[in-house]
Amino acid sequence: MKTIFSDKHALQTVEREFYRGGWVEAFEIPRRAELVLAAVTRAGLGPVTAPQPFDLGPVLAVHDAAFVRFLEGAWESWVAEMGPVPAYPNLWPPRRSRTIPTVRPGAELGRYVVDMSSPILAGTWEAARAGVDCALTGVALIESGEPAAFALSRPPGHHAGRDYFGGYCFLNNAAIAAQQFRSLGAERVAVLDIDYHHGNGTQDIFYDRGDVLTVSVHADPVQDYPYYIGFADETGEGEGAGANLNLPLPWGADFAAYRSALAEGLARIRAFAPDRLVVSLGVDTFMDDPISQFRLESGDYPRIGAMIAALGLPTLFVMEGGYAIEAIGENVVQLLKGYEAERG
Repeated sequence: MKTIFSDKHALQTVEREFYRGGWVEAFEIPRRAELVLAAVTRAGLGPVTAPQPFDLGPVLAVHDAAFVRFLEGAWESWVAEMGPVPAYPNLWPPRRSRTIPTVRPGAELGRYVVDMSSPILAGTWEAARAGVDCALTGVALIESGEPAAFALSRPPGHHAGRDYFGGYCFLNNAAIAAQQFRSLGAERVAVLDIDYHHGNGTQDIFYDRGDVLTVSVHADPVQDYPYYIGFADETGEGEGAGANLNLPLPWGADFAAYRSALAEGLARIRAFAPDRLVVSLGVDTFMDDPISQFRLESGDYPRIGAMIAALGLPTLFVMEGGYAIEAIGENVVQLLKGYEAERG
């Protein structure tokens, strides 16, 4: 399995983040990707390649154009007013407020960002674009005949919606890849999100579409981020009715509970009969993850990989979360090795 990796990911380097009432050392740091890359190389999983460059067309196929323009120019606007310090919103629009654009970058940040985890920095746009290129290069590899590929994208993407960002995510790498498969001729695509946190951005992007099935196994939003979205009764609307499946689990869920939910999600994917599968690969389901509450062990990840491989679909894995960084590389590689062993 080929891995696509760009060292531009390190342009998004946050030292501290606001977490549960105080500033703490950041969880989403460049070392995450570096440790995964080292584990991939050490395990001999396959060649590591740099991404091809792509234009903005695939990004604009899933994200709102005004939102994309904002992200592209946000740092320059912020620096012009505030100087070269991390860009955070001044406020969030209250309910029933008007949406007339302002001339203040801090206020515009509040229009597009949903939390305090994702400041805009000098290299944010370039890092996010490189992550997209990794995912799109993975699509190209699969379309050229590779049975599977791993886009080691960073920053992650599944919390970025049509016109908002947050949760460490700026552009939705997995959703962009899924749409690219559709644009290249796949009639149906499935996105399976196995990150601990619900893929709210991916759901948002495809919620009214029937050609892309979205399935997410995640922490119950009554207990955990992103809250407010990811409930089991959210099944899609309009043409997308029935094309969204949320499988929330409570804090403390072990592999037995997780495996049961995943099996249900995989059965839905099998019934949907997609031409391509995109997996939002998060390993923050691990028992030692500092911001998550599931109880999966390292030995569980090969079994997850094998379950996904049993679908027999051309599969693109796209990196999402995982913050127990001393174990992140091993857990990712074990899942991918489990996938390859089952696929044969």
